[in-house]
Amino acid sequence: MPLTSGIVGLPNVGKSTLFNAITNSAVEAANYPFATIDPNVGVVEVADARIEGLSEIFHPKKKIYTTIEFTDIAGLVKGASQGEGLGNRFLSHIREVDAICHVVRCFENASITHVEGNVDPQRDMEIIELELIFADLATIENRMSKSERKAKSQDPEAITEINLLKNLKELLLAGKPAILYTPSKSEEKILAELSLLTSKPVIFIANLAEDEITDYQNNKHYQTVEAHAKAQNAPVVAISAQIEAELSDLSTEEKNSFLADLGIATSGLERLIRTVYDRLGLCTYFTAGEPEVHAWTYRKGTKAPQAAGIIHTDFEKGFIKAEVYSYDDLITYGSEQALKDAGKLRLEGKDYLVQDGDVMHFRFHV
Repeated sequence: MPLTSGIVGLPNVGKSTLFNAITNSAVEAANYPFATIDPNVGVVEVADARIEGLSEIFHPKKKIYTTIEFTDIAGLVKGASQGEGLGNRFLSHIREVDAICHVVRCFENASITHVEGNVDPQRDMEIIELELIFADLATIENRMSKSERKAKSQDPEAITEINLLKNLKELLLAGKPAILYTPSKSEEKILAELSLLTSKPVIFIANLAEDEITDYQNNKHYQTVEAHAKAQNAPVVAISAQIEAELSDLSTEEKNSFLADLGIATSGLERLIRTVYDRLGLCTYFTAGEPEVHAWTYRKGTKAPQAAGIIHTDFEKGFIKAEVYSYDDLITYGSEQALKDAGKLRLEGKDYLVQDGDVMHFRFHV
């Protein structure tokens, strides 16, 4: 199952242009609200230079990258939680994603209509966030009516739940997202079951004009987005959707040349993916050999048996040991044999915490 990220924002902020660019898909990107009627999904490979490094050593028949799935969710408008625009239909799509990429328009262009009449990032961000908050409040109200009945019988779990719901309601009424709430151990499962929209990690995407991306930090609209994101402990990625659209039609060599001419080290897509990974606490380990070099995504804190289970459940059930070495050590020593001779290849057991860049071979028996 690939990592899923939903692209949200007001109409005409550049969501579909960005989606078209990063997935190289032909989604309608029209200059009017609701051009995207159904959620569009695109899966892209996650660029990782370590795959190339491993391939130079193992000469595999196949190279398999990790992937990320982007869902272009139609533009929300004020009142969406009450059914305005395309309403709850699209709020429901947000529930299905792992992370929310909130695109905010940070460029002026009189030829591109703004649904609210003018460019105002603070107002635009608050419109989206309030609609998600209103939807979450409705979820909490529905759950509270059921929990209160159970709590009357002094059921401990129901009492824990009702207290959690009251705390979340208070936070949301203050205009703050549920992700800022720190649950107790007993509340964690209940909070997860609620599947609140505002409990999802958010990455803000400041969409700037092509001629402003190299100096984005001096853009007043970007500064507004950055300050707002900082208050929520959320990251910001500065992107020019127009540049990403141009890059999507180029070869790798042409992309590198185009970015170099602009004075940009990496594409907006690469920076966005890395930010999503960091926000979700994701890392990559590798399996490598002559048949294939394969990248696998896991969450920080994953132990060796669970990492093995990402490949196949039998690997986890019958886990014995894992042969492990780091990608950096392999590049330094040049071969697995040289690693062994240097004592850099280790045997790890069930309590080993997998590290980003580990190259692993699992021993198991079923």
